[in-house]
Amino acid sequence: MKERWIEVASDAAEKQEVRFENWIAGEGIPFVNPEAEKAYKERVTLMKDAIQLKKVPQRIPICPSAGFFPVQYAGITMYDAMYDYDALTAAWEKYCRDFAPDAYNAPTSIVSGKMLDILDFKLYQWPGHGVAKEHEYQYVEKDWMKAEEYQDLIDDPTGFFMNIYFPRIFGSLKALEKMPLFPPVHEIPCIPPAMIPFGTEDVQAAFKSLMEAGEETIKWITALRSLNGKMMGEGYPSFSGGFTKAPFDVIGDSLRGTRGVLMDMYRYPDELLEACERITPFMVKVGVNSCKATGHIMPFIPLHKGADGFMSDDQFHKFYWPTLRKVIIGLVNEGIVPQLFAEGGYNQRLEVISDIPKGTCLWWFDLTDMARAKETVGKVSSIAGNVPLSLLCTASPDDVKNYCKDLLEVAGRDGGFILSSGAGMQGSKPENVRAMINAGKEYGSYS
Repeated sequence: MKERWIEVASDAAEKQEVRFENWIAGEGIPFVNPEAEKAYKERVTLMKDAIQLKKVPQRIPICPSAGFFPVQYAGITMYDAMYDYDALTAAWEKYCRDFAPDAYNAPTSIVSGKMLDILDFKLYQWPGHGVAKEHEYQYVEKDWMKAEEYQDLIDDPTGFFMNIYFPRIFGSLKALEKMPLFPPVHEIPCIPPAMIPFGTEDVQAAFKSLMEAGEETIKWITALRSLNGKMMGEGYPSFSGGFTKAPFDVIGDSLRGTRGVLMDMYRYPDELLEACERITPFMVKVGVNSCKATGHIMPFIPLHKGADGFMSDDQFHKFYWPTLRKVIIGLVNEGIVPQLFAEGGYNQRLEVISDIPKGTCLWWFDLTDMARAKETVGKVSSIAGNVPLSLLCTASPDDVKNYCKDLLEVAGRDGGFILSSGAGMQGSKPENVRAMINAGKEYGSYS
């Protein structure tokens, strides 16, 4: 049977056009006035034209990655941002209004610290919980999944996450180790053994923690939805509205860890490949469902371990690209536009990642040579980037302006380009952020 993540569906382009039309229409957005509605639709149209590789008498869209820059710009701490939802949303409102980018992203990566406290989260340290209140959260590198557990993940990903992974990364959910296997519960004699864990105090306490965490999350997401409505109502669309990941990164980032997955490419290659294949359909569904929830067309896909130098070209061909491409095709078949953030350099990968349907994806580059990107991936896909964070943090506004001018001439030629920072802008000088956005407006016109 042919896998649906390999071939492009015949109606993919039609589905994409419908999703774009819905995004542009902005139905339900509380626009503050007709001018804001007009600005919103014009900005979304700029992004649509760039993604579909059209050259129109408009300018290049300017969509920097705010990262945690709005936090420092507002003069609050990361602790404030994670524990005070009003302070968090006010910081993003100030950023949008003061800098007026063509698109912004809601601070969904700045999650509720209160929720993490309730769950006793082990996978990260965050402000006031392992790192200083002024610092960003940090991942705790560890093999949270053991090498000998690959088969458990492959056999039953949902059961593995609930019964094994969650009890390790959430201290409040350790009792979920007792959860039954649900597929065997198919006859009346099988019901009582499956119900026993739910009658124990520790399992009940774990579910109580989940309910409390859920209640806190509702407060957080309500604040973010209010922010989204307000900013879109003032004419600022969101740059992305969903999330998913490359299957290799799911395993290498948070399950096996960097050291573990590097060793597995040599010691357990077959198990690693099978696990990546097993995770693939889940990543397609996550991307589609998250976009459905937001009414957006682009899920953000950070690529953490595919950069030059992390693995050889042969390993990229074998372990990373095949399942990532299946995720891309699965999303494209649903009319979704994958927003692929190629962290680090992808100069060795450019020809390989050009093997995608034309006008269906956005490749967002960090340290990649944009002239080469334009001549390779840029022939089939829109590209974005790559004003360096080092420049935004240390250079002068004139330096930023000159870099952007050159970048626009090289990467913006004949359309298909979105001006953006190469990474989240935390640490950037406000005057340099403003210089980047102003340069885009000054030099990014096609007319």
